[in-house]
Amino acid sequence: MEATAVAHEQQFLQVLRVERRLSAHTLKAYQRDLARLQTFCDEQGLNAWTDISPQHIRQFIAQRHQQGLASRSLQRELSACRSFFNYLIKLKLLAHNPAAAIRAPRAAKKLPYVLDVDQISVLLDTTALEPLEVRDLAMWELLYSSGLRISELVDVKLMELDFSAKNIHIINGKGGHSRLLPLGAKAIEAIRAWLLLRAEFIKDDEPAVFVGKTGRRLTTRSVQLRLERWRKRQGLQGRLHPHMLRHSFASHMLESSQDLRAVQELLGHRNISTTQVYTHLDFQHLASVYDQAHPRAKKKNK
Repeated sequence: MEATAVAHEQQFLQVLRVERRLSAHTLKAYQRDLARLQTFCDEQGLNAWTDISPQHIRQFIAQRHQQGLASRSLQRELSACRSFFNYLIKLKLLAHNPAAAIRAPRAAKKLPYVLDVDQISVLLDTTALEPLEVRDLAMWELLYSSGLRISELVDVKLMELDFSAKNIHIINGKGGHSRLLPLGAKAIEAIRAWLLLRAEFIKDDEPAVFVGKTGRRLTTRSVQLRLERWRKRQGLQGRLHPHMLRHSFASHMLESSQDLRAVQELLGHRNISTTQVYTHLDFQHLASVYDQAHPRAKKKNK
């Protein structure tokens, strides 16, 4: 590219360093990203930034994608391009941002890992021997029974439980939304057992159902650590975090009911597209059953 074009790039990096006070690491990332764009422009015979069109940016991103760049890195390179072109617009060197409407390819969504029913049984079908173990078992039963988020679990208050109606009222869920959820018999039994012991720990009128040794509401981190400890206690392989119980709840409910809308409501998802990831999990299960059961699913040895 022309020397003036290269100079504009250096000026932009200086603005990022002085005015925006970006870290040296971030500045190097910008420099690398713009250097790759400059190399692409040279290969395309583009001499000035005004020569670049949206189609060129699409080609640049497609080329980087074909080179194996991850979606997140593509997003970063595209963001660097947009910022640079916006800078040129401020200098009145460009009329429009050629990267403004370009979107990088989205990363493929990873399917959530779920426990199967046998693993859930290994996790939950046990006897709690100590008071804190009684509390922990009540938490795991509630997470799996009602599909709570960990943030909702630690925020559950006594007044939100209704054992006679067999439900729990999540008053302040994600996004400030409320929902009424059913409570399973096992969860009710486990929570009642914990409530008989809770008074030993409680301090000052703490409303949270699940408290620690200090008598205060548990933190999400402490719940994560307790679940990992419980996993080892029960001999389950692989790491386990509380959200896996929510995933397992959703997958098992959908597998049994085939009612996507109902599962959406139970999970508190605003968009059904968020819930649809569990249909893929359900299909994986169906495909596995098919492979094992269908007489023509596998080739027979001759």
